[in-house]
Amino acid sequence: MKKITYIIATLAVLTVANSCDRDLDQYSPQKVLTENSFNDVSSFQSAINAAYDGMKSSGYFSGDTNQLGVIDEMSDNLVICPDGRQTNYLASNWNIAANVGSVTNLFILGYQAISYANLPLKYIDNLPESDSKRDIIAQARAIRAAIHFDIARAYCKIPTQSSDAGSSMGIDYVDTFDPLLKSEGRKLTVAQVYDKIIEDLLYAADNISTSNDNLGRLNKPAVLGLLSRVYLYKGDYDNCIKYGQQSISLSQSVGSIDNFPEIWSSDNTDGVLFKILNSSVESVTTGTVYQQGATPDVASQIRSEYVVPKSVNALFSDNDIRKSAYIRTSAYKGNVRNHVIKWAYNIGGATPLNVVEVKYLRTAEVYLNVAEAAYKKGNSTLANQLLNTLKEQRYTGYTDQSLSGDALWNEILLQRRLELAFENDRFYTLKRLGLPLQRTNEGANIDGSGVPAITQSIQASDYRWQWPIPQSAINKDSGLPQNSGY
Repeated sequence: MKKITYIIATLAVLTVANSCDRDLDQYSPQKVLTENSFNDVSSFQSAINAAYDGMKSSGYFSGDTNQLGVIDEMSDNLVICPDGRQTNYLASNWNIAANVGSVTNLFILGYQAISYANLPLKYIDNLPESDSKRDIIAQARAIRAAIHFDIARAYCKIPTQSSDAGSSMGIDYVDTFDPLLKSEGRKLTVAQVYDKIIEDLLYAADNISTSNDNLGRLNKPAVLGLLSRVYLYKGDYDNCIKYGQQSISLSQSVGSIDNFPEIWSSDNTDGVLFKILNSSVESVTTGTVYQQGATPDVASQIRSEYVVPKSVNALFSDNDIRKSAYIRTSAYKGNVRNHVIKWAYNIGGATPLNVVEVKYLRTAEVYLNVAEAAYKKGNSTLANQLLNTLKEQRYTGYTDQSLSGDALWNEILLQRRLELAFENDRFYTLKRLGLPLQRTNEGANIDGSGVPAITQSIQASDYRWQWPIPQSAINKDSGLPQNSGY
């Protein structure tokens, strides 16, 4: 019998199985088989599944500091609720420092997941040349590109953020498997990091299997959609349009108005391009970052960590299906508030409370990416077309509009804010557009009363838009530079 070598992971990851091709596992043992186990496509796919699984870790897309919450908590979309546990209180008030664990564990967890994506590439020549081999490489390169992007936009400047952003310090781009890898000193600029992300995604777009229909794995429409996201952040609007339209041509639905509530309360995937799987066995908690107790039938049990302020709730008109899909207005201990239920429950009972699948990328975002890029290129016809298609599936009784100039730009930003509310976007939209944070001095109650956030405004030039590298990471790697200001 061949000797099998194991890598003991610091995160719970998926077991490599050599038996047969199957969907992503919904459980997470502690070992990943390596070396002699990489002998067929199934074993390579299972190893890549570990990278997908790494995104489920607490601080990435689960737990109290997960990206579904912290991005809105640090923006103007939410206000802290006095009845909650004061989760992320420091981050929401921008009182952040490296020596208190940073904002989240995204930096450390992201690089761990990247190492899982790189692992099968180390042994890829065990496979003969084939479409299946190229698909394995494409998945590995696409997932590591997506994770590098998540890290870069949080800890570095975004290319469109300021005139010096492209030449500012980036992150290490790790494209080989080395569990003891040390920082190269973050020698790459932001522009160079984005070039490497795009290089990986372009390879994936050309080589990933067109038959991948498991939305827990990246497929061609999803990779093309990710390219639209990255090119928008880079400020390359021509390519944002090009690849966004290619994604839309392969997956046109933004999620119908009838299906839209079920996208958030069940396993419906209308308009979903890529999701992070979850199950009752794993019980990865995605919704606790917002609230506890949001069952479909007992509204009075909702105890929120953060709630939607009056002015933001008012942006959702009553004929907007997103209002009821995202928000529930109810009382807790006699105080009526607007609670976020977007990540709360599965009405089918398939998973426990707050255990739902993360919709990492949806076609609706691609529409908005391309609409924004089209506006920047002076193509108001395309921008209006995309906005109208989206809004027809969000507003009851909607009539198409033809906007131009500032009215069109403001509508693009409004629809982005509404569509992607509480979905890992608002903080980054302000950041990449070089806009300041300006809150409205509202409290948590439905009428705007209550104690407002301590920090009401942050200038666009503030160094805290770039999160601090966790001190724990620097302690382990003295060659890892800290961001300016910390």
